Order: sequence, then C-alpha cells, then structure tokens
Amino acid sequence: MTHCILIGAPVDEGQRRPGCLMGPAAYRTAGLAGTLLALGHSVEDRGDVTPAALGQETCANPAVHHLPETIAWTRALAQATQAALPHGMPIIMGGDHSLALGTVAGVAAHAAAQDRAQFVIWLDAHSDFHTVASTTSGNLHGTPMAYASGLEGFEPFPAFPAPIPGENICMFGIRSVDPAELAAMQPTDITVNDMRVLDEQGIVAPLRAFLDKVRTADGLLHVSLDVDFLDPSIAPAVGTTVPGGATFREAHLVMELLHESGLVTSLDLVELNPFLDERGRTAKLMVDLVGSLMGRKVFDRPTRSYG
Repeated sequence: MTHCILIGAPVDEGQRRPGCLMGPAAYRTAGLAGTLLALGHSVEDRGDVTPAALGQETCANPAVHHLPETIAWTRALAQATQAALPHGMPIIMGGDHSLALGTVAGVAAHAAAQDRAQFVIWLDAHSDFHTVASTTSGNLHGTPMAYASGLEGFEPFPAFPAPIPGENICMFGIRSVDPAELAAMQPTDITVNDMRVLDEQGIVAPLRAFLDKVRTADGLLHVSLDVDFLDPSIAPAVGTTVPGGATFREAHLVMELLHESGLVTSLDLVELNPFLDERGRTAKLMVDLVGSLMGRKVFDRPTRSYG
C-alpha cells in the first residue's frame, strides 16, 4: 500500500476566471482522504501550501499577469513536492495548472537527486507549451510543459532544475494547441496522443507503449490530471472547456491502467473550479478517478440509487 501525502495548492493566478483556489477544499469535502483510506492506503494531509513574500519580477511580455505570484507559487510548490517524495506519493490538489510549474520542478529535482529518469503524462485538453515570452493570453497555466522541457523564454523564473527530455513526456487527450505551441513542440520527441490518435487506436495501446518506456528506464512517473481532459458533459467545473474529451469509461480505464503499471509516483489534480460545478459532481468524479488510480476496480464501484 502507498503512503499518500495530500498537498493543497489553492492557486488561482495562472488564469483569469476566479474559483480554482477553492479546489483543495472541494477535494477534501468530496472525500479524497476517505477514498484512499478505504483502499487500504495511509493518508497524511499536509494542508495548503503558502508561498513566501512576493518579489518584484517583471517580464518583457505585456500580456503576462500575476508574474510575481506565479513565481512565488512555483518556488513553494517545488519545495513542498520535492520534500514529500522521499516519504510517499504526493497528491497535489489544485488550483489551476500553473501549479505544475512548481510540482514538475519538484519531482524532476527529486529524480535527478536519485539519478533516475523522470517521466510525465499530461492528461489535458491543452499542450500547455507556451513560454512567458510567447503567451498572448498572459495566462501562465498554459506554460508548464514548455518550462519542464527547458525551453528558453522563461526569464525571470528560476531555471528548471533538470529539464525533462521530450521522449519522457506523453501528452494524452490533447485537442487544443495554439500555432506557437505546435511550432515549439515539433522539434521535440514528445509523444502526442491527441483525441484523433485515441479515436483511431483506442486508449490501451498508446498508453501501454508509453508505460513500457517508463518501465524500461526504471523511471519515476508524474501524472498531471486536468479536469478538461474529461468531456465537459461529465465534468463541467472547469473554465477552459473543450468538447470531445475523455468519457467516464475512458477516463477510468486510463486510471486503472496507470494503477496496474505500478509506476506512478506523484499526481496533480488541477483546474477544478467548484464555483462552476453542479452539486460537487466534478469534484466527486475526480475523487473517483483517483480511486481507480489507486486500486479500485470497476466491479468495486457501488450502484447508485436516484429513487
């Protein structure tokens, strides 16, 4: 069984729609800890991360907003994630996806210290491959994968500790990529399993192919799960909806395959905006997906009565 370390990341500054800062409380209310305990895991909730005092950082791109706040979150979450990894599996409860600027930096630093390869599976509608210099929206939740890849254009962020090679990154469920992101990704060896690939090949073969690479390299695997990986018809509580996402069954299959691999060492839960939810529906689904990732089988799922 796994020692699960819950870390709250009430980050709201990476985009412009308020509400993601309520995500950690929503996951706790939806019973994340209880779900993990029921599966036989131990749980430690380290509370919510608090960033240090803000700096005075600026950048040349006038579109970028909340730069000092995002840099402060990046430093704090990198430290919190790296500190948790020797003791268990950190589950970072977000918060918008800019939190991954910090969490992926933290897992990469830990992997480098262990002299092991770090892998990332990015379950998201978006590639999040802008840089601070290239973003036109100024929303820094669209930048973590470019940062993790070691791209230039991130001044004045701290240098990424151990850039992750493209062949160690798998984007899964992608269906919205800007031209600048596409141009930046083309020279890389990132595996892009967009929805076209998944429609043609199914979920299992592409995912197992990437997991085989992780296993062969004896790598550590970070999973970053964005609510908008899911189809908005089942997960409405996100400010960046893109039609055509993963169905309930597809999402649970991904989680069960990840569990069966035994390779996952850290997890982000991002972009849940409880203000946009319907009676906690999306939060409960995300908790249910974590349950599948941590060992719940499809035949263990209780029947629900609506009578």
